[in-house]
Amino acid sequence: MSWHVHLPALMIAVPLLGAFVAPVASMLGKAARNFWLVGVSALTAILSVLLWQQVLASGTAIYVMGGEAFNLSLPSGMSLPIRIILEVDAFSAFMALVGSIAALAGAIFSTNYMEKFSGLDKFTALYFLLTTGMLGMVLTGDLFNFFVFLEIASVASFGLVAFWRDRPEAIEASFKYMVVSTIGAMMVLIAIAFLYGRYNAVNMAAVANVLRLGYAEKVALVFLIVALAMKCGTVPMHMWTPDAYTEAPAGVTCLLIAVSQASLYGLFRVCFSIYGASLGSAVVPWTIIVMGVLSMFIGVSMAVVQKEIKRLMAYHSVSQIGYMLLGLGVGLLALSDPQAMADYGFTAMKGGIYHLINYTVYKGLLFLTAGALYYAAGSRNLNDLGGLARNMPYTTFMFVIAAAAIAGLPPFNGFVSKLLIYESTFAVYPILSIMALVTSVLTLASFVKVFQTAFLGPAKARLSHVKEVPAGMLLGMSVLTIVIIGLTLFPTWSLSNLVEPAAKALVDQAGYISAVVGGGL
Repeated sequence: MSWHVHLPALMIAVPLLGAFVAPVASMLGKAARNFWLVGVSALTAILSVLLWQQVLASGTAIYVMGGEAFNLSLPSGMSLPIRIILEVDAFSAFMALVGSIAALAGAIFSTNYMEKFSGLDKFTALYFLLTTGMLGMVLTGDLFNFFVFLEIASVASFGLVAFWRDRPEAIEASFKYMVVSTIGAMMVLIAIAFLYGRYNAVNMAAVANVLRLGYAEKVALVFLIVALAMKCGTVPMHMWTPDAYTEAPAGVTCLLIAVSQASLYGLFRVCFSIYGASLGSAVVPWTIIVMGVLSMFIGVSMAVVQKEIKRLMAYHSVSQIGYMLLGLGVGLLALSDPQAMADYGFTAMKGGIYHLINYTVYKGLLFLTAGALYYAAGSRNLNDLGGLARNMPYTTFMFVIAAAAIAGLPPFNGFVSKLLIYESTFAVYPILSIMALVTSVLTLASFVKVFQTAFLGPAKARLSHVKEVPAGMLLGMSVLTIVIIGLTLFPTWSLSNLVEPAAKALVDQAGYISAVVGGGL
């Protein structure tokens, strides 16, 4: 048996092993700890590329934890896929690839960024646990294990957000995130209980195969949508996002972006793979669309008035989530109508999924550049910064790349995904595309303000000592910069090889079900 068969399990096992070995590696010194942090993250990223290639070449990968067969016959006569199953289709592999790249960039950046602080053995262990939780959420085919990995990611996040525990703001941010995450996790668990009580199964494909929309299913759907929207920072449940993203170390914030996308993945998976066309009415799609529009406008409106650079970027994260929800909602509207799906639904799905990878890389890069400014200048307040382009040319260049991408300026990758969303939403309701365009204009204005204030203008006397950040931080930012430039230069390849396979896998509910249960239980 080829070792490639075990790639889904290795994707989770490698960072989990990294977490347990991190304290030992830290005992061997700074160099060993940094080597372990970057080495394990790089290996995880390599495995994600191999897994993605395998899924594209061979189709959905099913991996059963604990045995080769998963239909376990019990004395009661029940035969269900009750073992831990990892089901990796093109969408799951895409998400694992995106998350692993963000984790690698954050790890490389953190080698220099965190060197002045103590407790880095704990930092490294929690970083790997957060990576494990994020990857487990996108690779599992089981609702209960999705909840378990969601909790692993949440608990690791609490510690990392409050890593600078001497700052009251960090403790407050972590506590707020803990309260929101606990409520969200309880809602997910209650929803799973409803479905398990109704169908005696928690495997996603098994539930989807027998699901009939009734009272219990509707309650479960509401709980899942609210909880997962809360976890990815959607208005009106976004209250944790600005604080957590602002107070976490920059490398951690880069990874938190990917973790929020894992929650968004869960929302996509629930709506398309579990419920699918059985949703019936347009209530759920329009609810998601409204949340997307509110997230776009409220997020960008709050960002424009911010003076603290990481908080400004955190509100932009809320705004960017709105674009993906818009694509999801329009895709759901067209799900039960093959002609509508061909006309605009699939375009909306491609736009939302493409924006997912774009958002992860350019928003991760923006947070890393904000961390670089704080490392070099000692302040995150725009009023205290100015003229840094002269002393930090590489950071300035990478900030400009990320800012142009998030604003959707052509020909950058953000423009392509936004254009797909504009096109599809215009076909449904033209005012939606106008709202998205206005949000992009306000986003551009906001980052022009940051560029003018922090990088241009007269240099402040107190910043005369500022110099470019160390090589490790530049390399971490370069990883995401290279991805942005690659997506920008090769949009056709990106759409054909990354986005379209993921979108097709997501809308193919029958294929998702048959991959596990073979068409029936």
